[in-house]
Amino acid sequence: MRLKFLPAVLLLTLLCACGTAVMNPVSGQTELSAMSEEQEVAEGQKAHQQVLKEYSVYNNPAVQDYVNALGQRLAAQSHRANLQWHFTVLDSPEINAFALPGGYVYVTRGIMAYMESEADLAGVIGHEIGHVTARHGAQRATSQQHAGLGVFAASILGAVLESQGISGAGQLAGQVSQTVAAGYIASYGREQELQADGLGAQYLARNHYDPHNMVDVITVLKNQERYAADQAKAEGKSAPTGAGWLASHPSNDQRLQQIKQTADQYDAKMQYVDEGRERYFKVIAGMSFGESADQGLVRGRNFYHGALGIALTAPVGWRIQNSATQLALLNAAGDAGLLLKPVPPAAGKTHAEVLRNGFKAAQGKTEPVTINGLQATRFNGTRQDAQGQSQALEVTLVSGPDSKMYVLQPAAKDAATLQANRSALREAEASFRALNAQDRAAAKPWSIKLLPYPKGGFAELAKRSSLPNAEQQLRLVNGVYGGGEPKPGQLVKVVEAL
Repeated sequence: MRLKFLPAVLLLTLLCACGTAVMNPVSGQTELSAMSEEQEVAEGQKAHQQVLKEYSVYNNPAVQDYVNALGQRLAAQSHRANLQWHFTVLDSPEINAFALPGGYVYVTRGIMAYMESEADLAGVIGHEIGHVTARHGAQRATSQQHAGLGVFAASILGAVLESQGISGAGQLAGQVSQTVAAGYIASYGREQELQADGLGAQYLARNHYDPHNMVDVITVLKNQERYAADQAKAEGKSAPTGAGWLASHPSNDQRLQQIKQTADQYDAKMQYVDEGRERYFKVIAGMSFGESADQGLVRGRNFYHGALGIALTAPVGWRIQNSATQLALLNAAGDAGLLLKPVPPAAGKTHAEVLRNGFKAAQGKTEPVTINGLQATRFNGTRQDAQGQSQALEVTLVSGPDSKMYVLQPAAKDAATLQANRSALREAEASFRALNAQDRAAAKPWSIKLLPYPKGGFAELAKRSSLPNAEQQLRLVNGVYGGGEPKPGQLVKVVEAL
């Protein structure tokens, strides 16, 4: 089962116990480091395998080849051209890019959708190359080594939206994956992010791209931030505050100001190559937008998974969070929700076997029920944990299409919150169903299409787009959310259902 919308952050636990004197290729200064270059490469190789287990690689050889070729050109002009560099496009709608020590760089198709040219994408990749060349991962390893902490090897360039994780959810926060790592952990610090921005501009210039394209990249992040605030205001909610991960990073306003100053320092008379807008648009034409079909699709309050043949509907005011191993239907406060997980075949062939073997259910009430024509079993009682201790357990097992079994589990920060949300949780559970004809018609993935900008502008294009708030989102995806208009006849991006 692939209910997949993953965090873009990887915990990299370092076992070395002493530092090594290493020259920083960017600064030229010797620094005490927890990792030698050989260890960086080894840790990167190991972590890369973990990334491939967590994320799907975008299945489009032409896009992969294009991004790799661009990355290799940039890396060849970097401070660590000696490394064996690897560039991978991940099949994720997140607006993210990150890097691992040793030369492993990842961009999502999500962030590619918002770039306007080859030079813009080069800025994203150059920023991540900068984290590797400046040894930021190794620096974090060194600073946290004595505290016995895991090191976050990834840098999320585009995490500017409000965290979709759970705020103040207590136990539930440890059970539900987050779609954006911003509210969960901190990554690189302010100075490291600003340095990576500057290195991105430098690597653009070395490859004869205008370093001002780094301004465009940060502007994309700023526009995402502005759009999130506008949407929150329209819904009567507080604007995202940038707590958690964002609190340890420079604001996008600060980044814009500094990168403009940095870009302006380059020789204005220098002849830069074509920014590659036409080349880039040919590459992204037809690219998936938002969640892909094999990850399951969230459409408003509905979740559809065509391959598995299942659907659910969240109660009014609730939201849907699609993660690596489970689906979560969460209330507005984020302190209660219904979790949907697949049952591993090894756990048992019947509901009784799964309760006994998979959950170690002990005493409690077992009740056979039917949910939209599907056989189900509710259990409310206790289970034994690995230490033999008794724990409360409330689950519903459902036999879905194709003999696949699923578990629906209510969860909340405490018993009182669970009880207060009981009615909505039952409503969410009761929505589990096999896909019907109406569901299948709605369960169509989105893709990017290119059209000449019409006289009617984005209002006209919005009529054929599948996006909610289509006019504003089309402005966002075309880089003019902050103002301006494309030229008549100019190719622009439109998101439509397949």
